[in-house]
Amino acid sequence: MESTPPRRKSGINLPTGMNQTSLRLETFQSPSSNLFKSTIASSPRDISNLSSSPQSKSSTCSDRFIPCRSSSRLHTFGLLEKKGSPVKEGGNEAYCRLLKSELFGSDFVCSSSPAGGGDLSSPSKNMLRFKTDNSAPNSPYSPSILRQDSGVSSDVSTPPKPPRKVPKTPHKVLDAPSLQDDFYLNLVDWSSQNVLAVGLGTCVYLWTASNSKVTKLCDLGPNDSVCSVQWTKEGSYISIGTGLGQVQVWDGTQCKRVRTMGGHQTRTGVLAWNSRILSSGSRDRNILQHDLRVSSDFISKLVGHKSEVCGLKWSHDDRELASGGNDNQLLVWNQHSQQPVLKLTEHTAAVKAIAWSPHQSGLLASGGGTADRCIRFWNTTNGHQLNHVDTGSQVCNLTWSKNVNELVSTHGYSQNQIMVWKYPSLSKVATLTGHSYRVLYLAMSPDGQTIVTGAGDETLRFWNIFPSMKAPVPVKDTGLWSLGRTHIR
Repeated sequence: MESTPPRRKSGINLPTGMNQTSLRLETFQSPSSNLFKSTIASSPRDISNLSSSPQSKSSTCSDRFIPCRSSSRLHTFGLLEKKGSPVKEGGNEAYCRLLKSELFGSDFVCSSSPAGGGDLSSPSKNMLRFKTDNSAPNSPYSPSILRQDSGVSSDVSTPPKPPRKVPKTPHKVLDAPSLQDDFYLNLVDWSSQNVLAVGLGTCVYLWTASNSKVTKLCDLGPNDSVCSVQWTKEGSYISIGTGLGQVQVWDGTQCKRVRTMGGHQTRTGVLAWNSRILSSGSRDRNILQHDLRVSSDFISKLVGHKSEVCGLKWSHDDRELASGGNDNQLLVWNQHSQQPVLKLTEHTAAVKAIAWSPHQSGLLASGGGTADRCIRFWNTTNGHQLNHVDTGSQVCNLTWSKNVNELVSTHGYSQNQIMVWKYPSLSKVATLTGHSYRVLYLAMSPDGQTIVTGAGDETLRFWNIFPSMKAPVPVKDTGLWSLGRTHIR
């Protein structure tokens, strides 16, 4: 049996025919040898006894990079040779193994053995050259976060914000007997003084949100009915459209009628105030402009729709009036012209839902009925359609949040849902359900955080869906009113 060479204390098996004196540091002529000379001489594990040359003992210390194996990602340092790289003439495989064992430990040498696919016959030219580690892009030292040439990167990707949580259930429910299930009526409005007006049959009731007090404003009698209600911007006066075509104005604080104006031939289903003018839309297809400062019933008539007018909204700057009708048309009028300045005919069903953006001038949203189901967004300065989304259900109402750039829509057939949308991405923030009939009525609280919805199921439901303007934090499922169900009359 062959005699085996003696095993050294360093734990390295020397090849047959290689003696101890052949392991001389100065015989390695790699370009990297000068780099490693000082590293080995000052290594905690002294291997100077492997060389008989006195030069290894006279090596001087210099600045060097010593990785910490417990926290460094050593696989990023390019220590492995590429497959098929030629062995440098005069290279010594045992020396290379010994060197890496002393620098990085025996575990590194074992895991990087040629059996694992690496060729360690010569040192790599990329020794200690740091390369990009794509497996940890979120590291604070990753080149994708910090760049040497420009400091902090301009394209730092911030983590996406978690979606805002919207309570899925209403925090308050009011019984509203005789609330009509009629798509063309507008029977709910919330004043800037925090008073909710609701038309129930022939009567209008006022519900004060601060104390839940219910006041009966008026009763139109057995021969008439309430078709629409609308507060002034100041919230002190309320207009009422009747089934006989009248427009009445009441003092909401004193419950006293101030004015009655005629002009329509049939029911007045929609009303809209600007700072000075009250507009009314009717089944007679006309829009009348009323001014309380003059004695006449109306000061102008806008003729353009071919069927009942069911949607009417003034822009926030009082310059434009948008009207929607059962003729599937969306018309835009200015404050001086008697003819519409825009005729938008892309909807394929009645246009009742109309909302002007409070965040961008000239941005108008409109929603179509059962055959259309789409919310469309318009630039009224040029009449271009900016975007649209198919909601899957009849669009009954639209209201834009004044606190955040989002809007809420209420729907009828077939899902009777309430949806909150981000703009301009049109991503869904929330979908709320609870009404068993079409959600035909919608109004927003003066603080912009709560909406109230009404339906033919004779209920009014209050939902906290928007954050406050001062502190945009997730809205909690608590509000001004305690949980429960009460009667509005």
